[in-house]
Amino acid sequence: MDDRSRPAFRLDALERENLNQTIYSRLSEALMKGRFAPDARLTIRDLAQSLGTSVTPVRDAILRLIQDEALVQKSAREVRVPVMTPARYREIRRIRLKLEGLAAREAAVKAQPADLERLRDLVARNEEAIARHDWAAALELNQTFHFALADIADMVVLRGILHRLWLQMGPPIAESYQAGGRVMIDHHHAVLRAIEKADPDAAERAIGRDIGEAGEIILERLCARQDTERGGG
Repeated sequence: MDDRSRPAFRLDALERENLNQTIYSRLSEALMKGRFAPDARLTIRDLAQSLGTSVTPVRDAILRLIQDEALVQKSAREVRVPVMTPARYREIRRIRLKLEGLAAREAAVKAQPADLERLRDLVARNEEAIARHDWAAALELNQTFHFALADIADMVVLRGILHRLWLQMGPPIAESYQAGGRVMIDHHHAVLRAIEKADPDAAERAIGRDIGEAGEIILERLCARQDTERGGG
């Protein structure tokens, strides 16, 4: 085999792999930001047209998201955003309390001055977004703050697990964020103060209160939807 042909083959393979990852990342981001409503029907052709790509990388991304339990395959041609049940939400919340509590503890121990500046900036921008009722921006900043704790903690495996959980949590959090208002950010200030003081116990408690109190608002809406569906309307 002519060695001169090998770089071109590898380049093509790399470009295809990068495209697949890019499409997966774009769809993941949309789910975590709540851009697809619960029970929304997704079609590969529509998504491919919206993203300006062929159907193949979109199909591959959809299959990955089904494996992540972020989407559900209803039939050969029907893929939907799952509707979170109260029971499933409670389970995910319990897991998040443990994992994000661990991330907050480690962040309090490992945070550097630049990390603290990043967290202060995220909290300040989230306050500004809420003040101007820009709920889409506030929602994105909320998710970024939570992931930043795992980044600062330097826990790559944990961040990957949180990614899968937040893929499922995106739609119900987005539905409830405006109703939650200040509850969705108040405890971020306490988390920041604890990390500034290098106090892992306080950081864990604060992120626990954040997840717990915001979770009650989300859970209330999930229960109301379930009651409506059981009542037939």
